[in-house]
Amino acid sequence: MLDHIGLAVADFERASAFYRAALKPLGLGVLMEVTAEETGGDAHTGFGENDKPFFWIGTGKKPKGGTHVAFTAKTRAEVDAFYRAGLAAGGRDNGAPGLRPQYHANYYGAFVFDPDGNNIEAVCHRPA
Repeated sequence: MLDHIGLAVADFERASAFYRAALKPLGLGVLMEVTAEETGGDAHTGFGENDKPFFWIGTGKKPKGGTHVAFTAKTRAEVDAFYRAGLAAGGRDNGAPGLRPQYHANYYGAFVFDPDGNNIEAVCHRPA
C-alpha cells in the first residue's frame, strides 16, 4: 500500500492551481501546507481525504524524467470529471477517458500531463 508520494514542481503556484482543480472531482483537496520558512528549505502542499494527505507537491529539485501517478476514482463519472478539470486547469491530454482492457476488463482511466510533464491518471476499477 502506498502511504504518500511527492513531486517536485517547477512553478509551485501553477502546479497548486492545477492540482486543486484536477483533484477536486475525485473528492481530494488540500489538507496541509508547509512553507519554506517552516521547513528551512522547500514549500509543500499535501492533498488527500479523510484527514490523510497522501499526494504532495513541493519546491526543490525535480528528478530527471517524468513521474506517473494514478488516483483511484470511485466512479467512471469521476474519471471523466478529472479529465475535464485537468485540461481546463492547463493540463495536456495523454489519453481520454475510456476502457483500457489491456489492463483488465473494467479498467476505466484517463491521463493528463500536468504543467511539469508528469503523467497523472484517474482510474476506476469497477464495472459500469
